Amino acid sequence: MNLALWIVTGLLAAVMLVGGTTKLFVPKDKLAATAHGGWTDDFGVGFVKALGAVEVLAAVGVVLPAVVGIAPVVVPVTAVCWVLLMIGAMITHLRRHERTPVAANLLYLAMAAFVAWGRFGPESFTG
Repeated sequence: MNLALWIVTGLLAAVMLVGGTTKLFVPKDKLAATAHGGWTDDFGVGFVKALGAVEVLAAVGVVLPAVVGIAPVVVPVTAVCWVLLMIGAMITHLRRHERTPVAANLLYLAMAAFVAWGRFGPESFTG
């Protein structure tokens, strides 16, 4: 179980890091031109960059506290926050009638929920 949680956590951190750095470093107009980047038209540059920063911080928060052993409770808390972020992403895509990205968001939500459940429960770092 612990190995499965680490694998899912690593995959989730990779998704967070790639998504966050893309939002931080790719210009908004180029993001909007991508297949699933049309949602950026509804938001300002500052929001998109802030969202990217939050995603990069989430990538750090879902792995680093457990690795260094300092405040490991941050791992499941970050996973819960990612669940909330994915709910918001799904709502945004559904409002824009973009059904394809919702499936990916749902997968990421399920992964984060698994990490939160596992790290708050049976494979807690604090027990």
